[in-house]
Amino acid sequence: MNIVYLTTESVPFAKTGGLADVCGTLPSVVAANGHQCSVIMPAFDSIRRSSMPIERTDISFAIDMPSDRIVGGRVLKSTLPGGNVPVYFIDQPQYYSRPFLYGDKHGDYRDNAERFIFFCRAAIELMKRLGKRVDLVQCNDWQTAIVPALIQNGVGGLPIETPTILSIHNLAYQGSFSAEAFPLTGLPWDRFRSESFEFYGGLNFLKTGIVTADHVCTVSPTYAREIKTPVHGCGLDPILRSLGDRVSGIINGIDTDIWNPAKDVHLVRNYDVDSWENGKLENKLALQAEMNLPSDPDVPLIGLVGRLAEQKGWDLILPVMREHLREGRPTQWAVLGSGDPVIESELRWLKEEHPDQLAAHIGFSDPLAHRIEASSDLFVMPSRYEPCGLNQLYSLRYGTVCVVTATGGLADTIVDTTGETIANGTASGFHLRSYDAASLDRAIGDALRLRFHEKEIWKKIVSHGMTRDWSWRKSASQYIDLYARTISLKRRVAK
Repeated sequence: MNIVYLTTESVPFAKTGGLADVCGTLPSVVAANGHQCSVIMPAFDSIRRSSMPIERTDISFAIDMPSDRIVGGRVLKSTLPGGNVPVYFIDQPQYYSRPFLYGDKHGDYRDNAERFIFFCRAAIELMKRLGKRVDLVQCNDWQTAIVPALIQNGVGGLPIETPTILSIHNLAYQGSFSAEAFPLTGLPWDRFRSESFEFYGGLNFLKTGIVTADHVCTVSPTYAREIKTPVHGCGLDPILRSLGDRVSGIINGIDTDIWNPAKDVHLVRNYDVDSWENGKLENKLALQAEMNLPSDPDVPLIGLVGRLAEQKGWDLILPVMREHLREGRPTQWAVLGSGDPVIESELRWLKEEHPDQLAAHIGFSDPLAHRIEASSDLFVMPSRYEPCGLNQLYSLRYGTVCVVTATGGLADTIVDTTGETIANGTASGFHLRSYDAASLDRAIGDALRLRFHEKEIWKKIVSHGMTRDWSWRKSASQYIDLYARTISLKRRVAK
């Protein structure tokens, strides 16, 4: 199969979240299974700061935009790490040479509709120019979601029967714009219909992809079910329910070479499932020193890495953290992240008031993220919703037990610790009983009681988590099956 991935993010070229990890790894693993893969993305400024060489190509083009405007562009090229997957960049400095991908401190860029309609049209033009038969196009999130509709309407010249899959990494981000943006697609107004582009009078990129792609895939089976409900459907649940089994979910994998405690270069001591007790202890003492916390092997260390946002459960975390700090409970907290200025300010204040219990690094540091994962006793991730989540997978790999809400990918990857799961050896973490601060505090307390008073049970939980397979090999095989089924079904329908 020849699979083309359309995305705005891919490690190591551009990243704001998990989409970049998926599109930076999945194509390479699929290619290693004998398929042809390529990635197309915008030429953001960040691509020139990556570790990969960027080459010019002889491909250039011009897109006829409304109001008698012709917008030109050229194509740059690199490869994903490993060299087996080409990456093509749509280079249009007016649209993509900016400090950030989607917006700045003032909000989303006002011309995002134009920027990403141009990208979608240019990507189709490039696929045609490359001259290879495209067996399937995988679109990722709203920025590429109108591609299935454009192909079906003959924009760009690809065969209209080309199979497409839309991958949704977070349904909350939909790309909703005024209907005035529709002419940028190059289509006449009679194509602006409810069965494709139109949604409540406006242009909704994600809704367009949902109703026109051959299959919709999310990043976990539970999230695929949740988005069909009013609670998590973000207004699109009736449409998603109407698709039936055309909506499915595949858990993201992780790079088990990069996230491997046995050879992680960021750790002071490497360890595996047979040596994790001493390994985690040495890393814990080193992290306590690095983050100016008192060095004490017997104080529980609670780690948190990720966006500082309400979606990640900070409306629960902060009340529990305040209570622990105010009452002087024997816990330490190591926080790494950035996001909501209010949460950032609160963490800075709490750190100043309780320097012996709270260490908070506002910002991001990949080496520090590895060290927090390796050093913590618990990793807390009580998300309101979580399409997949990666940090809980890193935690399992590093022998760090998770406390999570049973939603989305967290429900699919963390098995709650109960009498039954302890007995059958499947327990790998702790679920909140309900979404409130009291439940989070209770789950943390339950976990710490086992950690320090039921050490044999704790060892089984840690060992089970460390030995589970969350590699991309497993996920990629599921994607390959989905690609084959989608192509086969489309060909049968076309006949």
